[in-house]
Amino acid sequence: MDMLGGLSPSEFLRDYWQKKPLVIRQAFPGFQCPVDAEELAGLACEEGVESRIIIENDNGKPWQLHNGPFPEDRFSKLPAQDWTLLVQGLDHWVPEVADLLEHFRFVPNWRLDDIMASYAPKGGSVGPHYDQYDVFLLQGQGNRRWTFGGRCDATSPRVDGTPLRILSSWEGEETVTLEPGDMLYLPPGIGHHGIAENDCITLSVGFRAPTIDDLLTGFTDFLCNQPGADEHMNDPDLQVQENPGTIAPTVIDRLQAILTEKLEDKRQLALWFGQYATAPKNMDVVVPADEPATDHDLAEAMRAGEQLRWNEGSRFAYHEINDETALFVDGEQFLLRGEARPFAPLICAGARIDKDALKQFAEDSALLGLLTNLYNQGSVYFE
Repeated sequence: MDMLGGLSPSEFLRDYWQKKPLVIRQAFPGFQCPVDAEELAGLACEEGVESRIIIENDNGKPWQLHNGPFPEDRFSKLPAQDWTLLVQGLDHWVPEVADLLEHFRFVPNWRLDDIMASYAPKGGSVGPHYDQYDVFLLQGQGNRRWTFGGRCDATSPRVDGTPLRILSSWEGEETVTLEPGDMLYLPPGIGHHGIAENDCITLSVGFRAPTIDDLLTGFTDFLCNQPGADEHMNDPDLQVQENPGTIAPTVIDRLQAILTEKLEDKRQLALWFGQYATAPKNMDVVVPADEPATDHDLAEAMRAGEQLRWNEGSRFAYHEINDETALFVDGEQFLLRGEARPFAPLICAGARIDKDALKQFAEDSALLGLLTNLYNQGSVYFE
């Protein structure tokens, strides 16, 4: 499949990723949307599914936001047009949607956020806006007209009277109409506005990046829970000062040394980040197996050739640390050594784990136990 319009993944990352938009005609030729409007409405009524309705003119108020879950009769009370239903994390609930992510594995697993579905009747949109993340907008059903272009930021003028960040004085640089199978890539900060020309569904494959605040607070919170964090700063070389109110330069030097030592520990940084980056976005999806399995059960299933795959809401990643490989699954870490190390790249390569390659690890009791643990906690299952 020529998903990137003739570009190799390396060429796309070099020339477009976080740099400029790209329209890809028939990225998915003959694409059939895995869900329809009724299914999306049904999901929006479920507890645990993040959903929103945005109405462009709600009793005279511009771009009003309503959060789900919704009662079943909510959709019969909506206007005929000019509104949008958003269902977040659709890949967590629909395996066929999750399968689309395999086409985007040229971007690291930890960067993936989720796939959001946007259903709208004619005229429906969420207003002109910009996002802080990379996104591929795949047209699943119907037609949507996109206007996009121009860098936006926190200083860009916005519409008053709405809880949404709608751009008020924005004009795009290019307009295209997407049909099913067409796709538009947008980097962070690019203004865009999509309007449904008829009943349509757009699937948004979003990629996340942590904020500096996330990194600082997350890592320091992690360090605060490590052994030795409750030790007190000492000063055995304290000397009499001319003025007791002075914070001496040596104190600041000592503080800096302590913090630098902790922050420069790359092993701790890697272990924290792996756990942080794979923490499930939706804990309602990663749930324990109905019937816990034994190591023997897993071994027999693998020998029989059954296909093991990730839970749709699970996240997998790994990192090489000297003579260890740290495997991260759903916010947990597992340190692998010796002949067990190849297990991590195997299980992280894609949602459907290579059956033949996996069989060899069934002979290792420790790895078989790890797989059983992942199965029982709901991170993997047999199709």
